[in-house]
Amino acid sequence: MIPQSFIQDLLNRVDIVDVVGRYVQLKKGGANFMGLCPFHNEKSPSFTVSPTKQFYHCFGCGAHGTAIGFMIEYSGIGFVDAVKELAQNVGMVVPDQDRLLPAQRAEVQAKSLALSDVMVKASDYYRQELRGAQNAIAYLKKRGLTGEIAAKFALGYAPDGWDGLRAVFSRYDAPELVEAGLVIDKSEEEGAGRKRYDRFRDRIMFPIRNAKGQVIGFGGRVLDGGEPKYLNSPETPLFQKGNELYGLFEARQAIREAGYALVTEGYMDVVALAQLGFPQAVATLGTACTPTHVHKLLRQTDHVIFSFDGDAAGRRAARRALDACLPHATDNKTLKFLFLPAEHDPDSYIRELGAEAFEQQVRDAMPLSQFLLNEVTRDNDLRTSEGRAKAQFEAKPLLQAMPPSGLRLQIVRSLAQATQTTPAEIEALFELAQPVARTKVAPARTRRTPPMGLERQMMRILVAHPDLAAELDQGALDAAAQLAPDNAEMLLQLIGACQALGEQASFAALAEQLRAVSTDFDPLITEIAADDTESDPQAARLELAGAVRKTKMQLLKAELDRLVATGLTTDEARTRYREVMQLQEQLRRQAEVERMPRT
Repeated sequence: MIPQSFIQDLLNRVDIVDVVGRYVQLKKGGANFMGLCPFHNEKSPSFTVSPTKQFYHCFGCGAHGTAIGFMIEYSGIGFVDAVKELAQNVGMVVPDQDRLLPAQRAEVQAKSLALSDVMVKASDYYRQELRGAQNAIAYLKKRGLTGEIAAKFALGYAPDGWDGLRAVFSRYDAPELVEAGLVIDKSEEEGAGRKRYDRFRDRIMFPIRNAKGQVIGFGGRVLDGGEPKYLNSPETPLFQKGNELYGLFEARQAIREAGYALVTEGYMDVVALAQLGFPQAVATLGTACTPTHVHKLLRQTDHVIFSFDGDAAGRRAARRALDACLPHATDNKTLKFLFLPAEHDPDSYIRELGAEAFEQQVRDAMPLSQFLLNEVTRDNDLRTSEGRAKAQFEAKPLLQAMPPSGLRLQIVRSLAQATQTTPAEIEALFELAQPVARTKVAPARTRRTPPMGLERQMMRILVAHPDLAAELDQGALDAAAQLAPDNAEMLLQLIGACQALGEQASFAALAEQLRAVSTDFDPLITEIAADDTESDPQAARLELAGAVRKTKMQLLKAELDRLVATGLTTDEARTRYREVMQLQEQLRRQAEVERMPRT
């Protein structure tokens, strides 16, 4: 059972506009967002999503609920799966059970609220300080930023003092200031006291916001040539670098409108790009791109472009981003890599060459497949056996990280061509999951257990009258598939062969086809061939229908026995019990109709 405290915390962290917006096109309408209801057909929007209430409601059909309810109704998944999916998107881990006592849960919630409160107060303080910091304002203007953009990203300034936050917090020694990463406690020499001071001093402050717009951390940039150039909040209960992206909260709508997300290397890149007409940009937070970052972005859009400087550091960062992308590289996602000249970042490139030139760079970005192949072949001499083998060695873990897909097959084919091998050899050598290029090998020609009972009866009829296979409905095929595994495989193989021959199928044509693929049907073919009695097609049709019906009856009886064994303790079990009983009755009536004499 998932603790209620976790559910509450989850709903506090997710943004229902973000969740619903992945599946429904929403437009701002007053305080709410409007769209066409996904739960019934309508031409005029009656579906509203309230960011304030974190609730959706349709005035047409009455559907309503939280983000969890929406995932359940829209995706058709269970409560637990809906919670897990939403939790994964915000970097939370669903607990197996509620091990915390009520008092402990209250303590955890109180600590989380306290941390959130100090972050809001600190952010307001930094923003206020920026208004009077002429050196910081001059720096931002020099970078071409307007007050409007500074306000959109809630930029601030941490003054050049050791304890500026003392003016904000009456209890400067409060433990939550350290836990939130705003101040540092530094131990003096043994026996002396402790010195506490602000972590951020004389820096432009970039608040980091989660999906709901709540401040969870900060990035601070120096104004001069000091080091480090960027200083980030440490890991805290609110903030984990590997799970968050700077600017994602501000860029969500722009990403939907642009159709892609642009991932850059720093805070200033994001803010400058927004100023210059590219508000769909985000940045990693002083750490390498992670699979969680990629997952978050692909929840917003199917098209992600990573922008890196063209120097060695940019190449290394791009390679780490490639590794993070591979588990998510599927046929319906587009992942690309953009490399600017070494002397440029996105800001300087646009200012020197213009927005259209940068847009062209975006359009010409390198696809993931090409970048992967370049990485494994660039430093290897493909004219030699050793160079080709080394390229394969370097490609192996990358391809193993990818899910089975058409994209992976395309990369395998390109690698095979470059290294003078075949796709099947690459898949076998790399032990790729679910290989798709390997030539299918015919199964060993070993005898299976001869079919018995109803399976044999149905197979004998179909071998004699293969045209009857065209009359088998999906229910009959489903019933056949649930027979004993060995005989079910034979029966389904036979049905497929008969149906492939079409309505004009004949015993001779079928016998010839079956002999080419398997010897398992030889006894039946021999038996039918040796039978010199004339078979009545109508009688065979009725006999086949009876065998199918008996098979269904057997399966329903087995299901009924399983349901009874459970004690019918749930509404679902009782409902299914009644359904199975009705299905059995329908089959009995069919049998009675078939037994009635025809006039």
